[in-house]
Amino acid sequence: MRIILRQDVDNLGIMGEVVTVKDGYARNYLIPRQMAYYASPSAVDKIEKEKEVYMQKRVDQKIAAQSLADKFNELQVTIAMKVGDEGKLFGSVTTQMIADELKLQGFNIDKRDITIPDAIKTLGVFQVKVKLHAEVTANLRVWVISEE
Repeated sequence: MRIILRQDVDNLGIMGEVVTVKDGYARNYLIPRQMAYYASPSAVDKIEKEKEVYMQKRVDQKIAAQSLADKFNELQVTIAMKVGDEGKLFGSVTTQMIADELKLQGFNIDKRDITIPDAIKTLGVFQVKVKLHAEVTANLRVWVISEE
């Protein structure tokens, strides 16, 4: 089935693109969630109007995300953990812990937008990546300290 995407869909395409998908995927997922239209001449006109508004909104969001990224590059988060012998942690620092600390500092970031390159299982300072926009990623410094 040919559809026109109303928004960017991972592993499928970008807004305004005409793609071919299986009938069930279009009817049961994309169209009910307002992510796509059936491909028709009237839908092409409709999507062009939506695309102009969407592109301007996306540019504004990218500018806002870039300014937020500048703040994040200077920001530091401290997480206190229980520590065993030789500075090893009981458990590891998770993206949820980092998201909770950011929320306490006034930033509402989803844990799925935080990427920890290697598991944090020792004390120290670590760099994690925070995805703020599809094209903007910031580095965040995370300090892991002992609770005691």
